[in-house]
Amino acid sequence: MSSCEMLLQALRAGEHDRTLAGLYALDGAQSSLDSARERAIHVVERFQTCFAPDDNVQVALFSGPGRTEIGGNHTDHQHGHVLCGSVDLDMLACAAANGLRVIRIFSEGYPALKVDLDRLFPQEGEVNTSAALVRGVAAKVQELGYPVTGFDAYMTSTVLSGSGLSSSAAYEVLVGNILNRFCCGGALDPVQIAKIGQYAENVFFGKPCGLMDQMGSSVGGAVAIDFADPAAPVVKKVNFDFSAAGHALCIVDTGSCHADLTDDYADIPREMGAVAAHLGKTHLRDVPEEEFRANLPSLRVRCGDRAVLRAIHYYDDDRRAVQEAQALEAGDFDRFLALVNASGLSSALHLQNVWSVADPRQQAIPMALAVGRELLDGTGAIRVHGGGFAGTIQAFVPNEKLTAFKAGMEALLGPGKCHILHIRPQGGCVVIP
Repeated sequence: MSSCEMLLQALRAGEHDRTLAGLYALDGAQSSLDSARERAIHVVERFQTCFAPDDNVQVALFSGPGRTEIGGNHTDHQHGHVLCGSVDLDMLACAAANGLRVIRIFSEGYPALKVDLDRLFPQEGEVNTSAALVRGVAAKVQELGYPVTGFDAYMTSTVLSGSGLSSSAAYEVLVGNILNRFCCGGALDPVQIAKIGQYAENVFFGKPCGLMDQMGSSVGGAVAIDFADPAAPVVKKVNFDFSAAGHALCIVDTGSCHADLTDDYADIPREMGAVAAHLGKTHLRDVPEEEFRANLPSLRVRCGDRAVLRAIHYYDDDRRAVQEAQALEAGDFDRFLALVNASGLSSALHLQNVWSVADPRQQAIPMALAVGRELLDGTGAIRVHGGGFAGTIQAFVPNEKLTAFKAGMEALLGPGKCHILHIRPQGGCVVIP
């Protein structure tokens, strides 16, 4: 670690360009590297402004990336398989240990945050706040036996709000990596940091999320996860160079709002769980598919057709997530694209999470999928992204069609709505120690 002035001097001299390029300049463009360098310089300068550290204070840069779900739409909560990956949009922080019993964070564009480390239990009024996530991460680290001490941090984010890229997981992973550096001596591995983030979100933030978001952010690259035992998921990095596949990953913001969709989201695990319960189990992963299909007539009566269709989606998409990882490992990108398209079709027809029955006039995701499919004209792949009902879609677009695809989607939805991302190989990390 080094002082702020030493780090700034090294950044301005280009001494960390190779590291920054590995995180942010995945398209190889000099402009991307220049932007990454200026952003790193910015967070260090803002840290100096906000905390006025002494010359001997040692700082480091940390990153918590957003994640994209690639395969397995709504399969994780049924203990199934998913395929996800970290992206080159992240939360970047300059941080230093402060020797106090308090964590102080300035997040660009938000009020200052202060968390008392002598009160590491859920606080009334903190549900659904960043303070709850910080407190929860610190509480779990302490529960694991590490002496938690305070730190100061200034952070900025490029993770798109409401994009399904999971800004909350990026935040948890970022804080987890800072505490891992300052309090744990780097002893925590990425899977442990992901579990710590999930704990903070479940117990302190108040959201009963699965573990996919945190895993996708923490582990890095493309990751295949088997949630048969959620307490000990099997995680495997998928060796595939997306940059050499001749396709761009696009996340398209449809402009539709996630507000008031809690019931829509909750209905999916509730209905899948009802099917499992009718067959004597808690989760569909524990029900053999043959038994499920043999009981379709009675399940329709007891659970309703939509629940049965959603269960069909689970079995098919659970299988597809495994096949997608296998196709990538084998270098068969065409097979991968076909599976992504099949997943998207299943989400629309069986899972039914592309629009809300509460507001049938709002069907921004089906509209964007329809226009996007026309623009792709039989190439690439396109599907709903994340939880669904509103928000974003995901597309793998051939490089030669990227300009026309971006222009077509933004003509429909507005300027700046089509974002070109990259799967970055690193998850949450210390960027510059």
